[in-house]
This record gives sequence, structure tokens and C-alpha cells, in this order.
Amino acid sequence: MKDSFTRKAVIQTNLGSFPIAIFVMFTFADFACAADLPKQGDYDYTTCFTRNSTRIDYSKTHFAYNHEDTGTSVSSPAGGLFDNEAVRCVGMTASFDGKSSGGTVCVGVAKNGDMRLTRFWYDSDGKYQREAVSGTGQYDGMVTTGSVKRVGETQQIKPGTTQYCNQATGTYKLK
Repeated sequence: MKDSFTRKAVIQTNLGSFPIAIFVMFTFADFACAADLPKQGDYDYTTCFTRNSTRIDYSKTHFAYNHEDTGTSVSSPAGGLFDNEAVRCVGMTASFDGKSSGGTVCVGVAKNGDMRLTRFWYDSDGKYQREAVSGTGQYDGMVTTGSVKRVGETQQIKPGTTQYCNQATGTYKLK
């Protein structure tokens, strides 16, 4: 009987410490995430979005749409540049005879509140490009180069609402 009582007391004591352990774990995880990034390097992140759009479908080769996208970025490796950012974008895309044009502007907000403003556009070869426009906090004065590609399949949730993911890769330099 004494042995059973001792096991029960140990389990209750350990479970009583569980909330404290969780608090400590998340507190130190936030400190680890807030560590300074290298002043320059490569980035690789994927953002999965939900997009709401309004379209004009004139023909199979002529269409246009405006869109608002919201999503979250995840870097590879974890803890890298732009990891766990909330992202919101607005833009417009058109295609005439298979040639895409248009642009998008996005704001990314880091867990600590630092923000970055980024623009995306189609270059003359039809490749989607990205450029850092402005930033606050750790993103102040940041310079990036790189490109974006669609990964996975776009899924229609309902008319006018889709979900998709983009992977962005390139280099960055912080102030």
C-alpha cells in the first residue's frame, strides 16, 4: 500500500510541475526565436495563403483578377529569416495571350512586431520577382534579391476563394 501511495504522490507532484515546465519551455523558446539573425545570408521560406479574388474571365487566353491573400511564412531551416510571420497581400494580375503581368504588395509582421513591405512583379521573362521595399526593427534597411515559385496544387475552397503555397528563395543583407 505504501508503494502505491508513493507512486501516486510522485505522479501528482510531476503533473503539478507540468504547467511550470510548459511556461519555462515557451519563455525560452521565445528568447531563442528572438536571437539576432546573421547580417547577411540566404533565405528560403514557404508561405501558404488563403486568397480571395474577383475575376474577369474574357477568354482562355485573356483574364484578369484582383486579390487579397493572408497566410503564414515558415522558413527552412526553422528559425531563419521570415519564420512564423503573418503575411497580408493585395494585388492584381492579368494575362493576355498567355503573357502574365501585374504586381502584388505584401506586409509581413514578425512575432516581435517588426514589419517588412515587399513588392512582387512579373519580369519580362514571365518570372515572378520580389523586392524588399521598406522595413521596421530588424528589417530596417534590409536588401533582398530573389524569386518566388508556386509549390503544390492550388485548391479552390469556394468560388473566389483558393488556397496555395509559394516558396521564396534568395539572399538578404541587414543593416
